[in-house]
Amino acid sequence: MFTKAAAGLGLLALALMPAGCSLPQQAGAFEQTGEIIALSGGDAGAEGACVLCHGLKGEGDGALVPRLAGLDRGYFARQMEFFAEGHRRHPQMAWIADRLDWPARQKLADYYADLPVPETESRWRVDEAACRPATAALYHRGDPSRGLQACATCHGDDGRGVGAGNPPLAAQPAPYLAEQLRAWRSGERYGDPLQAMTHVSRLLADEEVTALAA
Repeated sequence: MFTKAAAGLGLLALALMPAGCSLPQQAGAFEQTGEIIALSGGDAGAEGACVLCHGLKGEGDGALVPRLAGLDRGYFARQMEFFAEGHRRHPQMAWIADRLDWPARQKLADYYADLPVPETESRWRVDEAACRPATAALYHRGDPSRGLQACATCHGDDGRGVGAGNPPLAAQPAPYLAEQLRAWRSGERYGDPLQAMTHVSRLLADEEVTALAA
């Protein structure tokens, strides 16, 4: 499932920890803090270290790996539970989540919630011309003729999310957002108690999914 190279990167992440940061030699040594779990993988092992995919600062990769920095604690922990239970289907994340107990997930949630939202790198930016006025209108006002609620209702005018249960969209990679909308549409992702995302995603044309994500 994982390559030796990935395991080596996990060990490298441990080697890059600040000087003087030592791990106590005892049971559960990798679960002392959320930062150590992110660097080491905790009970998932080095191949399950969060930093391998999500970056040392939780910034994501600008493509299909989301940023974790600044996510709400409850939302983060709930998504880990969804991965473990199959509500979100991603083999690697399901494997990792299944090996981290609830206290470990909470520590990770606390750690990433306290990290600052990274500045969006220029290479992640999309062509502003791709975001047509009609797309902005769809985000901010929806389309009542189709029964399509505005994205801003739950995710905010600035994309930072409204309340703990609605995640931020700002500073997330556009390819990742588009992939998640399609996962909601196909039923690969579920768990929304009001099925709002399933409903919205199935009302959107594929070109609207791409444009909204951008």
